[in-house]
Amino acid sequence: MTGPAPEWEKRLEALWGSLDELPAEEFRARMAELTAEIAEDHPGTAYHELGGAEDSTGRPEQAAELYARAIGAGLEGTRRRRLTVQLASTLRNLGRPQEGRDLLTAELARASDELDDALTACLALVLVDLGRPKEAAGLALGALAPHLPRYNRSMAAYARIITEEARACGG
Repeated sequence: MTGPAPEWEKRLEALWGSLDELPAEEFRARMAELTAEIAEDHPGTAYHELGGAEDSTGRPEQAAELYARAIGAGLEGTRRRRLTVQLASTLRNLGRPQEGRDLLTAELARASDELDDALTACLALVLVDLGRPKEAAGLALGALAPHLPRYNRSMAAYARIITEEARACGG
């Protein structure tokens, strides 16, 4: 199934660009209006964007519920991977890091794309909350290593060693 029309996506991008300029209530109202246009044909996308609006305006409980609805509606592809980062972060902030870890681990096993590092970075944060900071540091270094202008190979090796040692010691 294809996503919403490019024209709608541009209006969505513009709305997100106004997040810091609008009062929270107005931003959520505008998002509700915009997503109502696609809700019938693209319910997963509508729930995802509504959840993001709730999350970005300080309402994580409402966001988590909408994110779960987006997954239940069959959200797939890049939007699903972005939603996984958002939901895992929200769950972490709500004191439910294990649920976030489970989501991230499952999503990382599903596919690989340009969002892998974002998923891994979020997983590192979750692992810190779970009392596994050494494993978190290894994962973060591993995600960072390919982006360094030099020392990629050695940083990747150190990351692997740290992560393996941490997992062997239970954290």
